[in-house]
Amino acid sequence: MEEKKVLEALSNVMDPDLKKDIVELGLVSNISIDGKRLSFDLKLKNPAMHYKKRMEEAIDHHINRYFGEVEVDINVVSESKPNPPAAKKVLSGVKNIIAVASGKGGVGKSTVSANIAVGLALRGYSVGIVDADIYGPSIPLMFDTKFEKPEVVQKDGKNLMKPIENHGVKMLSIGFFAQPDQAVAWRGPMASKALNQMFSDTDWGELDFMIIDLPPGTGDIHLSLVQAVPVTGAVIVSTPQEVALIDARKAVGMFRIEQINVPVLGLIENMAYFTPAELPDNKYYIFGRDGVAPLAESLKIPFLGQVPLVQSIREAGDIGRPAVLQENTVQKKAFDSVIDELIKELVDRNQLQAPTQKVEITNHDGCL
Repeated sequence: MEEKKVLEALSNVMDPDLKKDIVELGLVSNISIDGKRLSFDLKLKNPAMHYKKRMEEAIDHHINRYFGEVEVDINVVSESKPNPPAAKKVLSGVKNIIAVASGKGGVGKSTVSANIAVGLALRGYSVGIVDADIYGPSIPLMFDTKFEKPEVVQKDGKNLMKPIENHGVKMLSIGFFAQPDQAVAWRGPMASKALNQMFSDTDWGELDFMIIDLPPGTGDIHLSLVQAVPVTGAVIVSTPQEVALIDARKAVGMFRIEQINVPVLGLIENMAYFTPAELPDNKYYIFGRDGVAPLAESLKIPFLGQVPLVQSIREAGDIGRPAVLQENTVQKKAFDSVIDELIKELVDRNQLQAPTQKVEITNHDGCL
């Protein structure tokens, strides 16, 4: 083997997103050859596992086609471009802030948020989640932490809250500060202040992702969020029935308002269909069939995938072990597929669009 021949072999490997070979793109560096052993660095613009595996298989194929049996050691270096931490004062150590929203309540937005957070943590990312549903917090239950209380730590001479952690995810929720049967009867400004404290008065440390589980609708909390932090992108969750799709369209419209201008990374269809355990090949479209995909197409937004209506997803949430932790199940496969698509869209967003800016208040009423 010679370096020139190695590069010739690798020039047959195409980047599936950019449609050019990895040598032309300058993704290969530090080639080392020792007999039948070959090692090199490979920069990947997409950190998704299926993308990485696809590239490794293509490389092995073309190297072995040129040189026979060769031991190939690939050092993968991620080249994703998150929002620059220096551009943010609040959550300065967080690379990507993702808001999970829905126009309508009861579509499973918190369940989706919890499973995305845990699924990302299972892939080795550092993840946090903020339960921004001030009036109906559910994250403490879904992570089996409802009796936990955040500690206070000192950092740089300031008292900060320390997030609760479970399943590899750091979290904060107003539910940690109220009794389970205690109603939070706050006006908008108080709720917004509580949300801001969970961002600015907390020691989050360095995170690859922060998931913001928003309340349904398009109200005070949503505006407070985009005013407090530069949201990298939003994900909209909906069930397939028409009454939910109407509100999902409004949720997309809110993030697309000119003054807000937060990229919508995609739509997720939850409770897409029901498959009984005794009839695994049957699908029953209880809430309607394929409602979210056509909506995504009409709005020119990516469709991130479907999550089925499965009893164990509800049971997993009730006992604080999100369904994505269940190996070899249809629900885990569904959530993993959604996460793969979300990461892909996030990488594209960070490469092709400028970092999101915080929203500024433009009049004395606090309205946009």
